[in-house]
Amino acid sequence: MTMTKEKIQLEFTLNTSPKLLYTRISTPSGLSEWFADNVQLNGKNFTFFWDDSEQVAKLLMKKANEYVRFQWEDDEGEEAFFEFRIAKDELTGDVALIITDFVEADEIEDTTDLWGSQVNELRRAIGL
Repeated sequence: MTMTKEKIQLEFTLNTSPKLLYTRISTPSGLSEWFADNVQLNGKNFTFFWDDSEQVAKLLMKKANEYVRFQWEDDEGEEAFFEFRIAKDELTGDVALIITDFVEADEIEDTTDLWGSQVNELRRAIGL
């Protein structure tokens, strides 16, 4: 029996253009700058490599300069996915990256910390 995953949503303000940010969240080269050590694309499947592990995620949907949604192979058939969405505040011009993820209840804190450190890598990659 698998535990039900809970949806978490994290928002990070990144002072960069949506177009630049989109290439970092939607392409293997962009993702390998901050999210994984290496990323390979085969059709709609993105293989993410870290030190000694690899995980495959399928690209579910994307819209240029707005969002990209993936699902880990392990989560197939479930309502679980992870998504990077770009939000631009029309008044201030601030650009935010909104990350949606589904995690088990006992992993929320660790996952939130992990996304925070990944986004710090993203900031470095962009030069912020």
